[in-house]
Amino acid sequence: MEVSRSIGSIARPQNAPEPHYQDDDTIDLSEILATLWRGKWIISVFVMAAVFIGAYYAFAIAVPKYRSTAVVILETKQDQIVDLQSVVGGISGDTSELNSELQVLRSRGLIGKVVDRLDLMQDPEFNASLRPISFQGRLNAEARAAAKLFLSKVGIKSTPPSETDAPQDDLDQRRRDSVISSVLRAVDVNNIRQSLVFQINVETENAQKSALIADTIAELYILNQIEVKFESMEQATNWLSERVVLLQATLEENESKVSEFSASTQLVSVEGLRALERQIKELRERIETAKAASDTLRKRLEDLEAAENRADRAEVANDDQLTRLLPRVETDEAIMRAFDARFEIVLQRARLDLLRSEQQLVALENSETELARQVARQGEDLIALQQLSREAEATRVLYEYFLTRLNETSAQQGIQRADSRVLSKAVVPGGASEPRKSRIVALSAILGFMLGAGLVLLREMRDNGFRTAKDLEAATGYTVVGQIPIIPARKRQAVLKYLSEKPTSSAAEAVRNLRTSLMLSNVDNPPKVIVSTSSVPGEGKTTTSIALAQNLVGMGKKVLLIEGDIRRRTLGEYFPDLPKCGIVSVLAGDLSLGDAVHHSSSLGTDVLGSEKSAVNAADLFASDKFKELIQEARKLYDAIIIDTPPVLVVPDVRIISDVSDAVLFSVKWDKTSKHQVEESLRLFHSSDQRLAGMVLTQISERGMKRYGYGGRYGAYAKYGSKYYTN
Repeated sequence: MEVSRSIGSIARPQNAPEPHYQDDDTIDLSEILATLWRGKWIISVFVMAAVFIGAYYAFAIAVPKYRSTAVVILETKQDQIVDLQSVVGGISGDTSELNSELQVLRSRGLIGKVVDRLDLMQDPEFNASLRPISFQGRLNAEARAAAKLFLSKVGIKSTPPSETDAPQDDLDQRRRDSVISSVLRAVDVNNIRQSLVFQINVETENAQKSALIADTIAELYILNQIEVKFESMEQATNWLSERVVLLQATLEENESKVSEFSASTQLVSVEGLRALERQIKELRERIETAKAASDTLRKRLEDLEAAENRADRAEVANDDQLTRLLPRVETDEAIMRAFDARFEIVLQRARLDLLRSEQQLVALENSETELARQVARQGEDLIALQQLSREAEATRVLYEYFLTRLNETSAQQGIQRADSRVLSKAVVPGGASEPRKSRIVALSAILGFMLGAGLVLLREMRDNGFRTAKDLEAATGYTVVGQIPIIPARKRQAVLKYLSEKPTSSAAEAVRNLRTSLMLSNVDNPPKVIVSTSSVPGEGKTTTSIALAQNLVGMGKKVLLIEGDIRRRTLGEYFPDLPKCGIVSVLAGDLSLGDAVHHSSSLGTDVLGSEKSAVNAADLFASDKFKELIQEARKLYDAIIIDTPPVLVVPDVRIISDVSDAVLFSVKWDKTSKHQVEESLRLFHSSDQRLAGMVLTQISERGMKRYGYGGRYGAYAKYGSKYYTN
């Protein structure tokens, strides 16, 4: 229960009690459970209604759905029929490939093949255009027709293009896409964790259809894998064939170039080229030797030509004949001529040797130059030949590789296998999987409980009244001195009759408890002037005043009931024979108290009524005349009960309370709001006035039971019925 904190913030008298507050931040689980228990009938109604609606939906409205499952497993290791390198690899089984295969199973392309294979375009379950037009659809069509007619009448001819205006091909494609989407919604594919197994679940309105669609998806999925591999193999074969043909032509061209080049050049081998290089080296050595010999011969010729006498000539010529002739050259003329002739022969021979040596050197140099030119030319030819040979060889290797792959691919075209296989085919279900009737009913019951509990808690949160004396005492700090139930009387006059005829009723006993609490509040000096008030009208303060007066009369006391609410004058409804003149006339001095008092035979008390007055009521009660009237009444009566107007309406009650001994504040059960009570108490405390106690009035016994208090709360518990005669 919510407890306001504003009461303690106002000025209160020194002897005024402090209200007891609860911590708003704490959640009292027991209080919540108690609240739910008090609202158990509301919750029960919600639960029963929800269960009825859920059961009606599950058993009467919901269309049965049948679920069938086909299981497919991926095969990451496949035995090869031929030991050839495969052009299209298999599946490794890692997470990315599993997710990819999962998306393939859920793809619109695969489901589109299923739609075409099973002709699901003609199935009303998936093709909405084949279903009967619903009532809402007919209403929409009629509304569109009416709108079109209205627009045509007002002269608006342009209308937005409708679906029927689209080309037929577009309409067919849209319907096919819609059917594929519907089938996709009926299909659920999932991968079993830590495995290569896929479950293909299909749920439709027909058991055989569900199994057929699941099996068809599995079959087309496996067939799709084979088709993809076949297409890949075919593409690879075509591409390899083109490459082989191209490489073959290139190889033939390169080999032709090698042959033509070999034929057009003086082809030598690497060994021959090296032999030529050795010949050049030897030739160069001979040239060096020839040069040295030429230099020697030239030096000898020069020495011979430079010799001046015959002795020098013989020495330079180094000729045996000249050496023999030299000793006699001076003595014999013939020897002299022979020596000179011989020397000339030696000189001519030296010249001839030099000439031959120089000619040989030139020939060697020419040979060396020609041989070097030949080596250079053949080296270039050899490099070109090697380049052409390498190109031809590379082309040959590539051609042989692609030719081998082409042969392998051609051999594999007929032996391709899918990467998956059906582990188990779908079984026609024996019963419907949807709706799950027991679950729907259980969830409906839970939902009903939640709604009912929510309503009960919301009502409890929004409730601003008081249901128990404990709540009222905790909120105000004042003791609840009385708890008066509803008196079963439709008219005010019947209240007196009921209290008189039912002295042992629960209402009469409640008034006795109020009287007892009031008298025991001060045993030595019981309150004599008692004021009865409330926050707003209709809270039972007048009934409480009358019932308390009657109860005090039963104790043999002389009681005066004064009507302090001169604006409404409600006592006239209880006592039709009240005189027209009352308290206003007494205060004005027109009548004495004894003349104005009316004795009620039905109540057994004296009643001082009221009448209309031009003077403000607050001014009348604030006058000395009113205080003198109360003093006079104290002398004549044992108890004076003043029924006053509500606190929040007029200030009369706070003025009257100054001459009273006790103020009883009535609070209507489960009706008077906390804010009204708080504001009323604030007004009393601002005047430094104290209440004698609170009275919880018009308590509904049925309401107490409805809130869960009837079985355990005070006088309204079940055991209390044995003590009352209602």
